[in-house]
Amino acid sequence: MSDKNNKKTFAEKISDQFLNGLIVVIPPAITAFAVYWLLNLTEGTIVQYLPIKFPGVGLVTILLFIWIVGFISGHNLSQKIIHICEFILSKIPVVKFIYSSVKQFSKAIFETDSSFQKVVLVPYHESLALGFLMNNVPQAVREKIGEDYVCVFIPWSLNMTSGKNLFVKKSKVIYVDMKSEEALQFLLTAGTITRK
Repeated sequence: MSDKNNKKTFAEKISDQFLNGLIVVIPPAITAFAVYWLLNLTEGTIVQYLPIKFPGVGLVTILLFIWIVGFISGHNLSQKIIHICEFILSKIPVVKFIYSSVKQFSKAIFETDSSFQKVVLVPYHESLALGFLMNNVPQAVREKIGEDYVCVFIPWSLNMTSGKNLFVKKSKVIYVDMKSEEALQFLLTAGTITRK
């Protein structure tokens, strides 16, 4: 095959360059839109009740509120209040499922000792899937499959709240020297974003 046939046409080059431009432009554009929306939301609702007003005061107030909640959540009284609220939420159909799912996923992502610390590759449909080694296999499952299996969570690409748990033989697990944040970013962006 000649070099001429190997070369891309002008239209193909334009198309590739346009796609590359989308990949570069869309993430910051969406981020900017989300920040703009949040600023408008906070400025339009919270600011009107505050005695002090300056650009960004609504966002600062929300960040401060989140920090205060995190600070007081370490005290016994506040922990009891949180447990009572969680108990009430756990009794409401549908709400309990959403709340518990989001809470568990948030803990897994943000806690330093979470299960999302060991990145692995495991066999999946005659290929390999990138995932996270979970802390343990449930006792009921272990009784059926034995001690030679581990649990691996495979997040779905472009969907932060969904995935699949696989029980894989220990001998089939390939450990990857990769930070969990990098692996999660790679998975959630369908491989379009990687750190070099």
